[in-house]
Amino acid sequence: MGGAIAPEPLRLLHLDKDIVAVDKPPGLLLHPSALDAHETRSALALLRVQLGTPVWTVHRLDKGTSGVLLFARHPHMARMLGAAFEAGAVRKRYIALVRGWPPENGEIDHPLARDPERPSTGQPRVPALTRFERLHRIEWPFADGRHPTSRYAVLGVEPLSGRRHQTRRHLKHIAHPIVGDSTHGKGAHNRAVAAWLGVDRLWLHALRLEIPAVGSRPTTVIEAPADDAWRRALAS
Repeated sequence: MGGAIAPEPLRLLHLDKDIVAVDKPPGLLLHPSALDAHETRSALALLRVQLGTPVWTVHRLDKGTSGVLLFARHPHMARMLGAAFEAGAVRKRYIALVRGWPPENGEIDHPLARDPERPSTGQPRVPALTRFERLHRIEWPFADGRHPTSRYAVLGVEPLSGRRHQTRRHLKHIAHPIVGDSTHGKGAHNRAVAAWLGVDRLWLHALRLEIPAVGSRPTTVIEAPADDAWRRALAS
């Protein structure tokens, strides 16, 4: 009798005695969540089995976001890294496929409600700052409802504060939502791009983490190159 199929191992980007980083695929939860109670797989559980040792979360990526996901390998490092993220000392760089053609570069300085999953009315707003640069402009030959073609762009994005869903919410705020974002994006554009590319996903990828020196560790840079779906999208 055949047994259960073992899950595909996560791709390790960095591994040492203090930290481990993986290239999280889109659609994988960081850890079990009541909001996705039907999901039985998570990056945290898979990595613990893969390494055969405990690991601790120190930051988060949304389920739909791919790319660099960092864990600590012992509680002391988890505390130090958690403090570094909280202080904004960890530099994060993403790439995002967005609707329209934003300016070549800019900053989004717009306070956000602390919890994006609750009604914003009555919630205190906290400062949030995101920097972006336009890397590519794309024009695909399908109508957007008003024009015979549709315009999209790939942005390099650096959130300078660590608010939940900050990149997604800020890009919506400037009317250039991320493609595939079912919460903050546009359903018609999400469906059109999914049909054109044959891929239904959130087009947000954590490209790079620059971790400052903590304890006796030097500065560490970890990168996850964009996957084949991104390369096909840019070539289409």
